[in-house]
Amino acid sequence: MTIWAIVPVKPLRRGKSRLADTLTEDERAELNSHLLSHTLKTLKATPDVEEVLVVSRDPKALTIARDHDARTIRENGSPHLNTALERATAVAKMYTTNGVLVLPADLPLITQEDIEKIIAAANGGQRVVVITPDRHRNGTNALLVSPAGIIDYGYGENSFERHCEKARKAGARLEICELPSIELDLDLPEDLELVAEKFNFSYMSGKQN
Repeated sequence: MTIWAIVPVKPLRRGKSRLADTLTEDERAELNSHLLSHTLKTLKATPDVEEVLVVSRDPKALTIARDHDARTIRENGSPHLNTALERATAVAKMYTTNGVLVLPADLPLITQEDIEKIIAAANGGQRVVVITPDRHRNGTNALLVSPAGIIDYGYGENSFERHCEKARKAGARLEICELPSIELDLDLPEDLELVAEKFNFSYMSGKQN
């Protein structure tokens, strides 16, 4: 099963605002740049990912995407994640009849093996939705939809349950693919300690390199 990956990216200097008491704006921008690059490298190394499509209103994020040979869409108008993803999905559908995999850029522990497991969970199904929730089973940290467009996106509070319900209503086979490395997204100060060593961000703990 060959898919397109869609990676929505907030402005790099404004993302991770809940870490503002721990990291400066420059540090958050650097962290977000590293996370985006890591996500793109991982996706590009996965054979079943045919193309990677980054959607953002941030020119620097789009430049990073192009540096990693990803396609890009410049987001316009009022920021709204679901609208941006619908637009990106429409572009993907112009080139492929297979599925799309939506991944945020803030999954620091994601690996190629994780992505392969998500794709394998779809098992070549004609109508299937695969969801990896966050560790609180509130948000959606990975969402594979095949074929693309069979459900509307429902990101926001309680998106995990909302996407499950949308899949059921669409008559799609629903697969919950729990992956500890994807269940961790980087949102709170305590999350930083879990990933600081991986990215060598010693300043996270106020240390010097």
